[in-house]
Amino acid sequence: MAGKYFDDLEVGMYFKHSAGRTITEMDNVLFSSLTMNTQPLHVNEDFAANTEFGQRIVNGIFTLGLVVGLTVSDISEGTIIANLSYDKVMHPNPTFHNDTIYAETEVLEKRESKSRPNVGIVKLKHTGRKPDGTIVIEFERTAMFLKSGQRLDFLP
Repeated sequence: MAGKYFDDLEVGMYFKHSAGRTITEMDNVLFSSLTMNTQPLHVNEDFAANTEFGQRIVNGIFTLGLVVGLTVSDISEGTIIANLSYDKVMHPNPTFHNDTIYAETEVLEKRESKSRPNVGIVKLKHTGRKPDGTIVIEFERTAMFLKSGQRLDFLP
C-alpha cells in the first residue's frame, strides 16, 4: 500500500504532496449542483460579479474534499479504516475557477486506540495552497489508521 501505517507516522512529520489539481468551472458547478447548494456565489456569474470577489468562488466543501484527496496517495491509501472528524476548518482566501491547489500535511498527534488493538488514532493538519503560496484552506482531520501488519478484512 502507498499509505502510511500508524507505526510509520510520528508527531511533527511533514509532507508536501506533489500532486496538484486545477479546479475547473465544471468541477465547481457540478459539485454545487450534486450537493443541492444553490449559493449564487458558486453558480451565478452575474450575481458573483457584483460581490467583493468579482467572480464566482469555488465551493469550500469541494476545496476541503480536494485537499483530502491530494493527500491520500502519500498518507492514507489503503491504511485507514475511517475518518473520525474534521475540525478547525478555515478558508482564509477564496479559491477561483482555474486555480491550482497543492496540499501539505503535518502530523499533530497520535495515540493507540483504547478499544481496538490493531489500530491507532492520528490527528493531521492539512493545508491547501495556490502555487504562489496563498493558503485557501486549513483544517485538522482525525483518522483511524491500521497498524503495520494489519489489513482490512476485505483485502485479498
